[in-house]
Amino acid sequence: MSKLVIHATTLSLLVGSEWRGVLILGPSGSGKSDLALRAIDAGCALVSDDYSHLWTSGGALYATAPQTIAGRMEVRGLGIMSVRTRPVTRIGLAVLVQSDPIERLPAHDVTTILGHNIPTLRLNPREASSLNKLLLRLKVP
Repeated sequence: MSKLVIHATTLSLLVGSEWRGVLILGPSGSGKSDLALRAIDAGCALVSDDYSHLWTSGGALYATAPQTIAGRMEVRGLGIMSVRTRPVTRIGLAVLVQSDPIERLPAHDVTTILGHNIPTLRLNPREASSLNKLLLRLKVP
């Protein structure tokens, strides 16, 4: 079993009877936690804020929070807050946050993590529609 700690915020969304996980990747201050906070308000559960433990099992990629930050999220301007959480999720999507303009019809990106090619969406987390785009993509089978 391969393991990795990565600088990413991880969320999970219940779609039908399946939890779908997403890694939100980007540098500090890029808007990962802000996008995650809006996604939690829209029904997602936080798995991990800022750092995520990843591992492979049974041909899938999974994520959980480091024990020291489990169940908590840093909300800029408010401090460390407890939020709705899920202890583990299977990763099916990666989001790369960026401030550069997003292509209108981008090629299908993938991010390779621990040998898994994860479908990847590029978002500017400060755009009003970024949450809607994230949720739409998570709901696609």
